Amino acid sequence: MGTIADTKWHGLAETIRPETRLLIDGQFRAAVNGETLASINPATGAVIAEVSCGAASDIDAACEAAVKRFRQGAWSRLALRQRVEILSRFADLIAENCDLLAVLDTLEMGKPIAEMCAIDVPASVLTMRFMAESIDKISGSVPVTNTDALHYILRQPLGVIGCITPWNYPLMMAVWKIAPALAAGNSVVLKPAEDTALSALVLGRLFLEAGGPDGVFNVVPGRGAVAGQALALSMRVDKVAFTGSTGIGRQMYRYAADSNLKAVSAELGGKSPQIVLRDVENLSAVAEKVAGGLFGNQGEVCSAGSRILVDRAIHDEFCDLLVGHAARKYRPGDPLDPTTTMGPLVNKTHHARVQGYIDGARTEGATAILGGGSSKAETSCFVDPCLFTGVKSHMTIAREEVFGPVGAIIPHDGLEDAVRIANSSPYGLAAGIWTSNLGTAHRIARDLECGMVWVNGYMNGDMSQPWGGWKLSGHGRDKCLQALLDSTQSKSVWVTLES
Repeated sequence: MGTIADTKWHGLAETIRPETRLLIDGQFRAAVNGETLASINPATGAVIAEVSCGAASDIDAACEAAVKRFRQGAWSRLALRQRVEILSRFADLIAENCDLLAVLDTLEMGKPIAEMCAIDVPASVLTMRFMAESIDKISGSVPVTNTDALHYILRQPLGVIGCITPWNYPLMMAVWKIAPALAAGNSVVLKPAEDTALSALVLGRLFLEAGGPDGVFNVVPGRGAVAGQALALSMRVDKVAFTGSTGIGRQMYRYAADSNLKAVSAELGGKSPQIVLRDVENLSAVAEKVAGGLFGNQGEVCSAGSRILVDRAIHDEFCDLLVGHAARKYRPGDPLDPTTTMGPLVNKTHHARVQGYIDGARTEGATAILGGGSSKAETSCFVDPCLFTGVKSHMTIAREEVFGPVGAIIPHDGLEDAVRIANSSPYGLAAGIWTSNLGTAHRIARDLECGMVWVNGYMNGDMSQPWGGWKLSGHGRDKCLQALLDSTQSKSVWVTLES
């Protein structure tokens, strides 16, 4: 028999009747062609709902509505304090609907319900509140110039921003994209991942309930190759804000070039290192935190610390500790059970992809010291946590993003060697440094080629932290004040005072 909490979540999951239609110009409606996408629970293989699958014509209708509302000034010219109040109320409604939003993402993506309630929903609320509170804090400037002129510089919204979001953090990533776009006064068309659209549709409803004008925030689920492409190619869209794979990110830039040279921000893949130096004081505590940086969210995290670079002098001891912590804490289970720390992967295709990396690592000569067995599940998508030693930097498992609970442990011979190995990746999203020497930490942080560095922690941060990477990990930043500024453009106004 399940616990009371367990029963609560299963009961809620059984009674939810989610909205499945597209939201365009303030109205929920079916896709023009009547097509749907099956939303499948990766823990059971059961169909949760049939979600309307938007085509290019639906994207066009949403973009048309967004442009119309922007030019009418329904949102872009609304008094700033009114925008603040509406988005603040939007944040409140996200918080009030925590259980619903948490269950929807858990059902569609497999994320443990405890993580949804402790991380994803609170982070979404915080993001929306931060952006709402920042709206009337953005200012232009008045440069000093000749006495016969007045020169001032305005910050104004771009127009329509197309947001294309991934399936690994369906709610949180959607809010990371839409919050700064809306706060800056833009209209938005959101295309959520085809596996995880239900929480995005709830966001659309809550925006309207908060007092948001029709057509300012539109949600069009659909296939990436159809709806996503149409959004990125639209001549009505002024910017695409994208999070996803590096391969699709490249396509976003091509679509921008092939259309109206729209702005693109892209947070892409990663192969982030966690560097463990021999001077750490509590190796067991470090091993426990390194495991969290790798296995959280089933490893389906762009910034997952999946390359673990360990000083050769402590390599064997650290591996034993890491295996122990990972085996005790990260066990796949029912994601609706609040005690579960690891759910299934998002779908069968991705499950097979991750299993392919595990099998390939063995073929290339790596040794599995934890997990690595083939999953026998026919309907579910669970994969046990997996750690490999004997990994060389040239191996596939050390160079490509697995996006699953799979870690590659690589020995290093000191600070310079660790930095060299860390920077040998074509990605540059994040990195972790574990050391008791503050000077060493600063030197390594300076020399690492990535957008985010954590010292003696992993994936810590708040809304002051710019989230994004270097190299093949993309360009642009989420979360922070810069994300709001990047949703605007500057306008220089030169007034001649003397004729």
